[in-house]
Amino acid sequence: MGQNIRTLVILGAGGDLTSRLLLPGLASLLDSSRGEPLHLIGVDRDEMSDADWHARVTESFSGEQSPLAKQVAKDSRYLKADVTSADDLRRVLAEAEGRVALYFALPPAVTILACKTLATLDLPQGIMFALEKPFGTDLASAKELNRLLETILPEEQLFRVDHFLGKSTVLNLLGLRFANRIFEPLLSAPNVEKVEIVFDESLALENRAGYYDRAGAMVDMIQSHLLLVLALAAMEPPASLDANDLRGNMAQVLRATRLHRKNGTSSRRARYVAGEIGGRTLPAYVKEEGVDPARNTETLAEITLEIDNWRWAGVPFVLRSGKALGDTRQDILVTFKEVPHLPTGLTGVPGPSCLRISLKPATLELDLIVNGQGDPFTLERTVLHSDLGTGELSAYGEVLAGILDCDPTLSVRGDVAEECWRIIGPVIAAWRKDAVPLDEYPAGSSGPAAW
Repeated sequence: MGQNIRTLVILGAGGDLTSRLLLPGLASLLDSSRGEPLHLIGVDRDEMSDADWHARVTESFSGEQSPLAKQVAKDSRYLKADVTSADDLRRVLAEAEGRVALYFALPPAVTILACKTLATLDLPQGIMFALEKPFGTDLASAKELNRLLETILPEEQLFRVDHFLGKSTVLNLLGLRFANRIFEPLLSAPNVEKVEIVFDESLALENRAGYYDRAGAMVDMIQSHLLLVLALAAMEPPASLDANDLRGNMAQVLRATRLHRKNGTSSRRARYVAGEIGGRTLPAYVKEEGVDPARNTETLAEITLEIDNWRWAGVPFVLRSGKALGDTRQDILVTFKEVPHLPTGLTGVPGPSCLRISLKPATLELDLIVNGQGDPFTLERTVLHSDLGTGELSAYGEVLAGILDCDPTLSVRGDVAEECWRIIGPVIAAWRKDAVPLDEYPAGSSGPAAW
């Protein structure tokens, strides 16, 4: 078969991830200037006719579709299969043509079983594996999964998905940091008081108890997404945007990252109680369908980290993420230190300057302290604002483009995934021992009042 033919096989095609994120992401790619023909095969254990599968794909694609997207939806197929069965997986791979991308839209435990089965098969040359987070359930399981994958495929054919690492997000951060002399020398310990990376969302559980109640805010967001954003915000300049250079520098800064207190108590956790968001009344988290209150799952998590290297020694990095909050934020906030001396006679200092990089919407805001208009001896704050570039593709469109193009640049490398588990391990252990209290906050608020 010609290698210009590509096949995307989605294992777990009947799940929420496929309809809510993967298929719309594929439509984004097919409708873009980067769209190319491909075969789409959905695989799951339940019965589904090709007609029902076509309807599911078309509904997820939605909106005005390009001729290419319509053709891919029309030609797509559905196969009933047990992804832990060698015979079933062999049959699925036999249906794929050309260069194959195998997307594991499966729970972590099922993904591991499927990989163990795939390790016994002869796989198509050049096949790509795409694995969703969480990558393992702790450091030991992440290492075990990495060692298993090493026996199946080389690292460059493994794509550990993190849709936060969209190309526009990565390039905005790297361009801002390393193409501007005004910023790069200032982003270091002598000038920075603290760095905060915040992902607050107004969405609540939204029928995801099956996954979320076992993960919580720490594993769902901080262990994966926010630690990777930290790596991009704090790493040293890479020699190039080649996958090896970029991911190598991310791994280097994460190896230097540790908790502010090694016993895991430099962390906070909370969960929402009943409240109101946007006119909608929400029940307490423990009353949500599918939630087991005995798990003490947190819906808001915060940790304080330090980076033991020349650039960042002594600067606290605070990572926070939560659900059912009043305001939605996706920000990197750099607070600069106060000036060492202010000339006598100037008054009204409004506090330190801040650099705010918002990931969604992609904007940049920089505080400047200037003389007031009415009284030049009184200082006031003004804000410089700039919109940053946005990508042509959706987040999952960029993920799928990387997988189908065999480009691992936006993939999480195996050692990086392990470092993320190492960093939060003591926090999880402390929480299991109740060494950190589980606070509460009303849905729609900014968090616990004590925070």
